[in-house]
Amino acid sequence: MTDLARRIAVARGDEPADLVVRGGRVLSVFTREWLETDVAVCDGFVAGLGEYEGTETLDVGGAFVVPGFIDAHMHLESTKLLVDEFARLVLPMGTTAVVADPHEIANVLGSDGIHWLLDVCSGLPLDVYFTASSCVPASAFESPRRPLTEGDLQGLLRRRRVIGLAEMMNFPGVIAGDPAELQKLALDGAEHADGHAPGVLGKALNAYAASGIRSDHEALTVEEGRQRLRAGMWLLIREASMARNLVDLLPLVQELGPARIAFCTDDRDPEDISDSGHLNQMVRKAVAAGVAPEDALVLASLNPALWHGLDHLGAIAPGYQADLVVLDDLESFEPRLVLKAGRPVEEIPEAHVPEWVKHTVRVQPISAGDFNIPWSGGQARVIGLVPDQVVTEELIEEPTIVDGHAVSDPGRDLAKIAVIERHHGTGRIGLGFVRGFGLGSGALASTVAHDAHNVVVVGVDDNDMARAVQRLVELGGGIVAVESRGVRAELPLPVAGLLSDAPLADVVAQSRACNEAAAALGCQVATPFLTLSFLALSVIPKLKITDHGLVDVDRFEIVPLAVE
Repeated sequence: MTDLARRIAVARGDEPADLVVRGGRVLSVFTREWLETDVAVCDGFVAGLGEYEGTETLDVGGAFVVPGFIDAHMHLESTKLLVDEFARLVLPMGTTAVVADPHEIANVLGSDGIHWLLDVCSGLPLDVYFTASSCVPASAFESPRRPLTEGDLQGLLRRRRVIGLAEMMNFPGVIAGDPAELQKLALDGAEHADGHAPGVLGKALNAYAASGIRSDHEALTVEEGRQRLRAGMWLLIREASMARNLVDLLPLVQELGPARIAFCTDDRDPEDISDSGHLNQMVRKAVAAGVAPEDALVLASLNPALWHGLDHLGAIAPGYQADLVVLDDLESFEPRLVLKAGRPVEEIPEAHVPEWVKHTVRVQPISAGDFNIPWSGGQARVIGLVPDQVVTEELIEEPTIVDGHAVSDPGRDLAKIAVIERHHGTGRIGLGFVRGFGLGSGALASTVAHDAHNVVVVGVDDNDMARAVQRLVELGGGIVAVESRGVRAELPLPVAGLLSDAPLADVVAQSRACNEAAAALGCQVATPFLTLSFLALSVIPKLKITDHGLVDVDRFEIVPLAVE
């Protein structure tokens, strides 16, 4: 008897199920009812709901049984964990599938890096689906190891578990009808395309949606979300470690219901997940804000599956994969038990890390003099941080001048920021100023610098900035806090300068130590290194910096530091 024939026989009641989950209140995501029914599982799939007998019975004693949670858009690399450690972290929290855009590792290792990540995820009990990274580099103002070609994308789109085109970050190019960007959208397999359109409204949004892109996770306000829904797009509500948009967008769920809305985490720090949870935290927060539990659970299960065409996931119903989360209450959303394909998660094998994915930091020798900014007077453009958001402001300030050079001024909360090309050792450096970190001394540096992941460093002392960059080269990548030329804390990230090969507990402890060291330097930002990493992303308004210099994202051009 084939697997399908046996499943149908179990559904009819003619054959015993492998497992019967009994005594629970089972959520029907289609009708948003709680059903007091058995769940019959056969070969990892739900065979039927009703009264069934099975080889094994699990009595959950009145608990709530809901589908496994699905992250509609995220970047594995942002967790700084190898995929096996990430799976160990989130599976007990009820996350049973994720849709990942691997453009971080693509910027460092090219398409070879994505293929490696695909391969290493294949044996996980966590279902990891991928989208083919559409914008490597994110714009012409960034310097990756090498751009991904149309051929690279087509090869990725042919891979099993690559389900479409990843977030189209060059939204100005799409809106303007750039032939190169439109050609990507025309590739076989790219009919399913995720979006990225921060601040885009009105006719510009119409143009973006008219390209066939049908989702966006960058909405910050109700009006932005409403316009995306009216344009026929899926609204992916993001609750990242830094860009926290959930509470601001929940009124749309309460007003319109959950249709065409789904949850995603985008970029989450490992300690944030460890402390607060993953998608279950979003569900908990939504319910606490007044969203019905049934709606919140649909946003975290059925709807991500619907958007991404994962027709076997997201529901507890006949023919769906038996990814079941057992909850004691509808307030904490802390799972009592998670069943993946009808079984408890067993030991997860360690991921193999080949040598070629390491040793990726290639920087010419750096000294304090490389951060000199000669200045003859006048105003400067300054990046202004916006609390808890990845967008920034463009400020105009008179820099402090010493001996003919513009310098950092902690008293005015003006710090230097630099991005140093690290893939080919070109020596190219972009220099600028930033306000909002609150640094009183020292420097912070990272090889996690979206999206090209060159070295980004911020500081109020040029010598400390140079030492921080030197230490990242010694580590082969990571994040580091330096004061008086001494390393105060560090998190090595030897895998592409993005991921640790250490256990979760070590990564969390080192990441926390870096945040604490930043705070000791006076940093007032809750997520200092995540904030720093996004200042190099040239497709998020308003003013950003790359190794080519300052980028005015609204004008989509390089602008001088000096205001003319």
